[in-house]
Amino acid sequence: MGAISLRKVVKRYGSGATANQVIHGVDAEVNEGEFVVIVGPSGCGKSTLLRMVAGLEEISGGEISIAGRVVNQLEPAERDIAMVFQNYALYPHMTVFENMAYGLKIAKVPMAEIRQRVDKAAAILELGPFLARRPRELSGGQRQRVAMGRAIVRQPAVFLFDEPLSNLDAKLRAQTRLEIQKLHRELGITSLFVTHDQVEAMTLAERMIVMNAGRMEQIGTPDEVYHRPATTFVAAFIGSPPMNLVRGQGQGTGFQSGGQLLSLTAPVPRAGELVLGIRPEHVELGNDTAAGGWPVRVQALEMLGAERLVYGTLGETLFTARLDATAPHPAIGDVVNIAARPEHMHWFDAATSMRVGA
Repeated sequence: MGAISLRKVVKRYGSGATANQVIHGVDAEVNEGEFVVIVGPSGCGKSTLLRMVAGLEEISGGEISIAGRVVNQLEPAERDIAMVFQNYALYPHMTVFENMAYGLKIAKVPMAEIRQRVDKAAAILELGPFLARRPRELSGGQRQRVAMGRAIVRQPAVFLFDEPLSNLDAKLRAQTRLEIQKLHRELGITSLFVTHDQVEAMTLAERMIVMNAGRMEQIGTPDEVYHRPATTFVAAFIGSPPMNLVRGQGQGTGFQSGGQLLSLTAPVPRAGELVLGIRPEHVELGNDTAAGGWPVRVQALEMLGAERLVYGTLGETLFTARLDATAPHPAIGDVVNIAARPEHMHWFDAATSMRVGA
């Protein structure tokens, strides 16, 4: 097994004044045996970063090392990695056994060892009954497990997953996430997993890297990223529905936004232009606008089984509250009070978007 180190990694296409830089000096350390998820919107550079680790993209600057060895100039086959892609990439004319064994056969591994490795991987992934079948005879989830099995038999230092669940339906994605978690617990191999799906990121990651426009916005555990977002981008991207973000001027225990003065129970972390963030589940609703709090006019309601979402406007800002489905709820058109406890308020610098205070 091997740790992965990214030091000021840069990727640009072209040269000179017309060069297009898509990765901007990423620094990250992935510990040996750790499962790290790279998450971000489409076009943020997450797959490009993974492909640079794999050797499928040249790096324009910085250094990548795997298991203490700098791999900048090494071919993919020399990096001791195994990659699982979104599209399975199985040979349609080969059986499951032959697909899983092919890389070992090319490497001239003895047949007895090949069979032992394939049988072990098939047992882990519950593919034993399907070894004689061809890919067309398998479901999408089974094909993805074959692709993972092909990576497992390589016994690499590092697993690289490039959005492997994107082609599966919601039920299969949830099932395959559990299988990947189980696989990592059993094998303990260092893993980098790329996804645009924050649910995958939050459920799979031991730590996660949040990317935005080629830059690493934050690295931390899912709990740290969710409860202490480093920037307004992270606050808005992680969480569904996203964090409410209200821009305004703070002074003492007052926050001026959209022509309204919002009274706070604790002072703002510093005076000046700030962005206030509150998670929808931390919004407290009242039904008496004379009792204090911030007035919000309800514009829409969504019933989602165990919970209900209430959408309204606070001045010119759209605001969302998440309620237990059994709790009393307002009607569309009502003006209600909202409030939040100080420990559930997040503050960001309006100019830099960086977190302010604790």
